[in-house]
Amino acid sequence: MKMYKGFNKDMTCRGYKYEEGKTYETEAASLCNTGFHACERPLDVFGYYSPAESEYHVVEMDEVSDEKSSDDTKRVAKKITIGAKLSIRNLVDAQIQYVREHCTNENNAEEGKPATAGFRGAATAGSYGAATAGDSGAATAGFCGAATAGSYGAATAGDRGAATAGSYGAATAGDRGAATAGDSGAATAGFRGAATAGDRGAATSKGKSCVGKNGLAVARGNSCMVKGGLGSILVIAEEKEDDCDIAYWKSVIVDGEKIKADVWYCLKNGELVEAEE
Repeated sequence: MKMYKGFNKDMTCRGYKYEEGKTYETEAASLCNTGFHACERPLDVFGYYSPAESEYHVVEMDEVSDEKSSDDTKRVAKKITIGAKLSIRNLVDAQIQYVREHCTNENNAEEGKPATAGFRGAATAGSYGAATAGDSGAATAGFCGAATAGSYGAATAGDRGAATAGSYGAATAGDRGAATAGDSGAATAGFRGAATAGDRGAATSKGKSCVGKNGLAVARGNSCMVKGGLGSILVIAEEKEDDCDIAYWKSVIVDGEKIKADVWYCLKNGELVEAEE
């Protein structure tokens, strides 16, 4: 059974180390207790591993238990094979395909079903739904939904959702969500979210913010990170653990020498240092 699984950046899950391309087996499988866990619906992985701190893979599950979670599509199996690493865009595409395969009406915007609009159109889908709009269109999806809009479009997804917009577009995702915008676009993500924008774009998050050349990346929170292309501006602020007041902050320009291009940075004791992913 094809499913989707999240991991920590070092490819661990609950202290167990995995490797891409390898198969693992266990003698017992009990949901939320023992065995290998993964999700049928792609974006359900955000509920267990936030985009700011994780990576995701497609997996093949064998000897899957009949048990099903009442909250999402998490399943458990005795055997798992770790497939290819997936980008946020890959997960969005997989979510849209999943929703389409599980309904019969592509224009139905009911909960769990997709909504599709053409050029300059508006598409809205409920929780777990997928909304897609063409150039200059607007796509909105609810909790754990996936919203995709073309160039100049606006995509908005709720908590644990994924929003993707093309060049000059705006993508917004809630807590633990992932927002991706193309060149000259704007991406915003909430608590423990991940925001990515292309060249000349702006990315803002409470987790990880990444931009291309001459962009602006802003991150504020705890254990947050920023990365940018040459000529971009990085702004990072670390909050106090007991409240939301700022403990330290830094603002720098990526010059390629003192501050390297396409390298993640974080704050440690108030100093900007290269981060360990």
